[in-house]
Amino acid sequence: MARCILGLMSIFTLQAVQKHFGTRELLSNANFSLEENDKVGLIGTNGSGKSTLLKILAGLEPVDGGQILVNRGVRMVYLAQDPLLDETRTVLEQVLADRKEEVALLEEYEECSRKLAHAQGEEERILMGRLSALTPLLEASGAWELETRARIILTKLGVAAIHATIATLSGGYRRRVALAAALLSQPDVLLLDEPTNHLDALAVEWLQEYLINFRGALLLITHDRYFLDRVTNRILEIDRGDLFSYSGNYAYYLEKKALAEESALSTQRKHRGLLRRELEWLKRGAKARSTKQKARIQRAETLQTQEFKQSQGKVEISTPSRRLGKKVIEVQNLCKGYDGRTLIHSFSWEFGPEDRIGIIGGNGQGKTTLVDLITGRVTPDAGTVEIGSTVHFGYFDQHSEQLFAALKNDQRVIDYLKEEGEFVKTADGTQISASQMLERFLFAPSQQYSPLHKLSGGEKRRLFLLRVLMGAPNVLILDEPTNDLDVQTLSILEEYLEEFNGCVLIVSHDRYFLDRTVDTIFAFESGGVLKRFTGNYTDYLEDKKAQESARIPEPVACAEKPVAQATPATTTPVTDGKVRKLSNKEKRELTNLEAQIAGMEAEKIQLETSLYATVPEGDFGETRQRYTRLETLSRDLETATERWMELAERDA
Repeated sequence: MARCILGLMSIFTLQAVQKHFGTRELLSNANFSLEENDKVGLIGTNGSGKSTLLKILAGLEPVDGGQILVNRGVRMVYLAQDPLLDETRTVLEQVLADRKEEVALLEEYEECSRKLAHAQGEEERILMGRLSALTPLLEASGAWELETRARIILTKLGVAAIHATIATLSGGYRRRVALAAALLSQPDVLLLDEPTNHLDALAVEWLQEYLINFRGALLLITHDRYFLDRVTNRILEIDRGDLFSYSGNYAYYLEKKALAEESALSTQRKHRGLLRRELEWLKRGAKARSTKQKARIQRAETLQTQEFKQSQGKVEISTPSRRLGKKVIEVQNLCKGYDGRTLIHSFSWEFGPEDRIGIIGGNGQGKTTLVDLITGRVTPDAGTVEIGSTVHFGYFDQHSEQLFAALKNDQRVIDYLKEEGEFVKTADGTQISASQMLERFLFAPSQQYSPLHKLSGGEKRRLFLLRVLMGAPNVLILDEPTNDLDVQTLSILEEYLEEFNGCVLIVSHDRYFLDRTVDTIFAFESGGVLKRFTGNYTDYLEDKKAQESARIPEPVACAEKPVAQATPATTTPVTDGKVRKLSNKEKRELTNLEAQIAGMEAEKIQLETSLYATVPEGDFGETRQRYTRLETLSRDLETATERWMELAERDA
């Protein structure tokens, strides 16, 4: 990988880069530049080379041709799908591992503070001088708030046990720790491979806002289309070795991609028409006597040899389903807990043959446990699950990679699928072979005889999905189906589910996928309670907001209806176009806020003086506590000031 001279505007540039994986061409004379403020989404079918491209940019994979020019001094951080972490470290140590300079400053400051407590004379003077020199370095590097920021990021990503060792964590939690470390490192470029995998919806929302405000450049792979739409300003597509760049978000890409495909088809139609006319002219016995006739013959020969890249194939899902009776699944008072913690408490529901249900909740709340109870993989502590006699489950497990790990790595793709059946009837009644079914799922004939271990993670997931659907289920359970599937396959799966004749249960954090596929949401709440919401995920969010607004006490004048008949209310202080004046309670709140704000401002000044204007006494632990208090105080002060301004405006 070549390094360019300092001063190049682009962060890095690919020039005619080539990359092969066995006989497959992943990159063919690829050209691309990343600019300072770019936030680029990298898309393409599974196995097209997205992850390989990130590894090349991270310096982990060599290129087979061309060069990559990287601006000198640029710092890139790469998040892999399966990050390698030091299993002996704690979570906090791992997250801070890339911030060695700041950690070293903090450790030196703490050591000097400890020695200063017992120093006298010349030693005391030297230590005071060193502490005075360290203070501006700590301030300039942001080291004071480093651990606080690390804790905040980990909390937002759903990691609470910061002192647990990496060796004790699951794969999902390891990914979150690695993501937290990448975000805390504050590089010039973030290279993120599926950062939203294993994150719940709240964590995805937080990460989305974080990356929108990230000041560096970003190149990421994600299946989350809402995420792509809101975070990126460019889309980079890998299509059979070529790179295509679109200036805009995912919605813009879809629009331009459709126009490009339409234009390409039009060009091919014109080419075929012209070639047909030229061939007819040749058949009439054209004689190459004149220069003009010779040129026309050469043009006909050129037209015959001209090649076009065919339109990218799409996954075709056309599998049969079995008849489903009226009785599907009846759940009564279902309960399940582990280690004294209740995951599911007294859940009852009668699933119908046309139900489209989304199951949501935080990580570890019990979503997978619920579907495992329904399918009989797990025994309930109490309650019953009755399955209809015509039910045939199809379970797309989020841990399908464990299934592949248990198989022989040298088992061929087609042999794995033939275990489900040599032939299958499609939805239109046609009988096709396992090989033909694989082709419909974008597995070329040459790839069908490759061993499973040569497939990418996304290709393995797509293969597993095909095997599940070949079983002709009439109750389909999808547990985190969007993990590692490309956006093209997800779009086709969404269309398939619209026509699927059966019951569908989906566990997912993917907002876009849930919006497209479900009409009922079961949300996990505290204590293992599942609450039902009618509609898709966006409807659920609006319903939740309305319920939260309704919990805020209404003004006396508006509280005339009985509580049982009350409808969700808004918190706006406007009634009939007029601004509502302050109540006596709000006037007292306004007066109290003025005193509270004055007190908080005084405390803030005192804390800032003790932290920055003088050398703090004691050890680093005390300094950290002061800084944590300053962070909390700043947030409280901002909230109180906003509330005071709202009340003061209405009191004017």
